Amino acid sequence: MIRYKIDIMLALKGAGYNSYRLQKEKLLSASTVQKLRYGDTTLTIENLNTICDMLECQPGDLLEWYRAE
Repeated sequence: MIRYKIDIMLALKGAGYNSYRLQKEKLLSASTVQKLRYGDTTLTIENLNTICDMLECQPGDLLEWYRAE
C-alpha cells in the first residue's frame, strides 16, 4: 500500500501555499486538497507532479510503499 511520508498540506503551507491560494490559482482542485487533508493517496500523476513542483522534491520524498498486513 502507499502512504504519505509527510503531511503534504503542512509542507505546502510552509512553502507559502494555503488551500485558498491553491484553489484560487487553480494549482489543485478543492477535491484534491480534501484528499490531501485526509491522507487519501489516490492522486493523479499530474497532481503529484504539481505538488513536487511546488515543494521542489521527488515523489519518493512524499510517498512510501508498505506491505499491508
